Amino acid sequence: MNRRAFIKTSVALPAAVAVSGLPRISTASTPGPWRVFEVTTSAEILQPAGATRVWLPVPLTADTPYQKGLGNSWSAEGGNVSYSQDVKYSMGIVHAEFPGSAQNPKLVLVSRFATRDRAVDLSRPGGASKEDPATLRLNLQATELIPTDGIVRDTAQDITKSAGTDVDKARAIYEWVVDNTFRDPKVRGCGWGDIKTMLETRNFGGKCGDLNAMFVGLSRSVGIPARDVYGVRVARSQHGYASLGVGTENVTRAQHCRAEFYAQGRGWIPVDPADVRKVVLEEPPGNLALNSEKVVAARKRLFGSWEMNWLAYSYAHDVRLPSSNGAKIPYFMYPNGETSKGRLDQLDPDTFKYTLTARELKIA
Repeated sequence: MNRRAFIKTSVALPAAVAVSGLPRISTASTPGPWRVFEVTTSAEILQPAGATRVWLPVPLTADTPYQKGLGNSWSAEGGNVSYSQDVKYSMGIVHAEFPGSAQNPKLVLVSRFATRDRAVDLSRPGGASKEDPATLRLNLQATELIPTDGIVRDTAQDITKSAGTDVDKARAIYEWVVDNTFRDPKVRGCGWGDIKTMLETRNFGGKCGDLNAMFVGLSRSVGIPARDVYGVRVARSQHGYASLGVGTENVTRAQHCRAEFYAQGRGWIPVDPADVRKVVLEEPPGNLALNSEKVVAARKRLFGSWEMNWLAYSYAHDVRLPSSNGAKIPYFMYPNGETSKGRLDQLDPDTFKYTLTARELKIA
């Protein structure tokens, strides 16, 4: 048995469900009370072969005004567990390695965290503190699937040619993504975000990993720091959207990435054009028009706010999993596994058997 007690906690949590002593993070633009959740991730290798490895993501390792980590614990019977962080991307990885003799390689991770809804009032003058210049430079860089030159830059320049401020440019890009893309239910997982191919082929269908990556790449290409935030939905929407939440404790297939951009004086501003297209396709009765009441409301809400019925994992792209023999992955939002025969299919929780369950904890 390998177990690490709940770590990285400025607020100690008892074993009981009741939670007290929540952190106080002051921000005028983040309304609503804190909520506390617990997510349990269990990954099991059904057909081990040789040395077997499993990697699981933990909540953002850096606290934000909308999410605070309350600790992680893990166990791996018969295996060795290590924990690593990439400070640059606020990414934490729990990694278990099992010998070839292990009969039932299994890694279980329990994460607790607090969230509160996030909103930026763009009608008021900005007064946010300045971001670290190194962070801004990082979020202007190209990634393997998100270039910032060529057709990406040409497209963004055309979209933003009449815009003045960075907020105006980001809004123009957001509106373009909503108007021109569509949610494609046939795409596996959340999509990998190959925006150059999308633009070259004029095939603008995808899921959140594609559509929000489009926003990020177009923004970066015209000098606006932007980033994807990878995570998973953990609760129902409290704003009346059946498609933007989960109805059960089983959140195994509820992964979702969001996006945000940086504007001087205002800080990081949340957006989610992909969820607007999700409302269009999936909100009952389905296939809503862009001018329908629910879509118009979602479109307005999702430029500048996030409902935090969602857990954020990290900002990382092009992730090399520690001790892995496989290639880098575009992002780390799903459990990953590997045997001597190669990497397991992270998008197939039935074959690479893993489950995620989420529950909200009572605040004492």
